[in-house]
Amino acid sequence: MLIELPAFLLVALTLVAFVAGFISSIAGAGGLLTLPVLLWAGLPPINALATNKLQSSLGSLSSSWNFYRKGHLQLDEIRWALSLALLGAICGTFAVQQVGNEALLRLIPVLLIVIAVYFLFSPRIADHNTVPRLSSKQFAIVAALPMGFYGGFFGPGMGSILPFLFVWLCGYNLRKATAQTKVIILLVNGSSALLFALRGDVLWELALCMSAAQVIGARIGSNMVISRGAVLVQPLIVVVTLALAIKLLFFS
Repeated sequence: MLIELPAFLLVALTLVAFVAGFISSIAGAGGLLTLPVLLWAGLPPINALATNKLQSSLGSLSSSWNFYRKGHLQLDEIRWALSLALLGAICGTFAVQQVGNEALLRLIPVLLIVIAVYFLFSPRIADHNTVPRLSSKQFAIVAALPMGFYGGFFGPGMGSILPFLFVWLCGYNLRKATAQTKVIILLVNGSSALLFALRGDVLWELALCMSAAQVIGARIGSNMVISRGAVLVQPLIVVVTLALAIKLLFFS
């Protein structure tokens, strides 16, 4: 689909994507920055969602590769989660092409506040693993499948929700939870973006410009996670999730 955007708006959206890539690789929720801006710029909702998923998936690819090459990903541990997240993403994408997402917009701020409070007060947040509450298959069914559906249907906030679930249910340390989250988000957003692209919903010029900025921001942010771990991630998750929740509750 072709929609002409002024040059200044293209540059502004590209800069937003850089910031979102940086934030998302550290604390998640970058999509809750880029998607409202795309809608503010006047894009039709379905095109904003499709374009956002494409540029976000490439940002996730950058941070995922960085985590992988530095030894912070254990893909065999989440193979069931990846499979069911993919199934959920396909179903969610088909669903959002048929219905709206107003109910999710009302639910997201509540989820973000709960997650922020958890990360603020939980003694389990640390750079060491704890005893898991669920097996990998149980986690795939209970968490990865519904999160995949949500990611395909809407998506923003996944980067804050999934680390919380990995820490709480799988006993991961926060660095590992952040790394594993990026791979699932890459798979979910990538498959969803492909389905949107096949239907012609992606604005390619804008998506590619924002993707390049996302890749750079994500690389810088993921390096900070690797070097500083929970000392950096935990406060940023609290700040980002609370700020985005307040914005959605009172300024949408």
